[in-house]
Amino acid sequence: MASDTNRNLKIIAGADSFGCALKDSLVNHLRSLNIEVDDLGTDTYYSVGEEIGHRVSSATNNTTATEIRGLVACGTGVGVSIFANKFPGVYAATCLTAGDAVNARSINNCNVLAVSGMSTTPDSAVEILESWLKTPFKSPCPASDSNPWAPEIDSFLESSIPEMSKIGSEAVTPTPSDTCAICCLAKTRDFAPVDIMPGGEMRIVRETPTSAIVRFKAGSMEPAHHHTFGHDLVVMKGSKRVWNLSKEEKYDLGVGDYLFTPAGDVHRVKYFEDTEFFIKWDGHWDLIMDEDLAAANAAIDKEI
Repeated sequence: MASDTNRNLKIIAGADSFGCALKDSLVNHLRSLNIEVDDLGTDTYYSVGEEIGHRVSSATNNTTATEIRGLVACGTGVGVSIFANKFPGVYAATCLTAGDAVNARSINNCNVLAVSGMSTTPDSAVEILESWLKTPFKSPCPASDSNPWAPEIDSFLESSIPEMSKIGSEAVTPTPSDTCAICCLAKTRDFAPVDIMPGGEMRIVRETPTSAIVRFKAGSMEPAHHHTFGHDLVVMKGSKRVWNLSKEEKYDLGVGDYLFTPAGDVHRVKYFEDTEFFIKWDGHWDLIMDEDLAAANAAIDKEI
């Protein structure tokens, strides 16, 4: 490979302890080709992947005359690739054969080569590296049967680069449901209707002690009832009013509000909007009715 072909190319290299010997061989080969190399040495595979990913990403976002690529090595070549790929503009690929390298360059415009120190010999690694260095983006490759890409595929590959470069470039503000552990648990389970309470549904989260996500539609109510267990609840969405008839108290609850109802206390509930809450209790679920729906409606209408 002629030296002037690579005079505008710089490789940032690094490895963990399982890939350092192979990395050293490839760095020596690169320098024999008069390619500039910034050798970061040896560190943990995640630190090496992060550092090279950061440097290649920074170079990708800046217009320079020199093309910056990365070379990383660990035991399998996978870990360093994963961590490098966390940075926008980095397209790292683990290549175990020269064909992998040609495909990665042609299809993915791979700019960080990851190699395996445990399964790749120095001679094979040099062949992989050479293929990766001299394969242009969108060129014929094993995946195209070594033929030029059809026009529609060529057009797709061309448009994929600007589209991929946008991924991860803008921070996404997580919503409460993305970060709340309880909300995440609720998303992974199916609701079952609470037949005795029209408009209500429940998802059991865990057993003994038992916890659940319960939701009611706006306008629903729970007629007066009691349990043989006490229960804690936290409102996650909506609003409700709870009448503790045993204590002659009432509570208006909104998002984030907490209420404990002791075992045996008779209580009635009205939901003013679509509402969800997290509830926890000890023992087996039971529900003992103290009035019917008509009586509950009459009592609530009289008060509200």
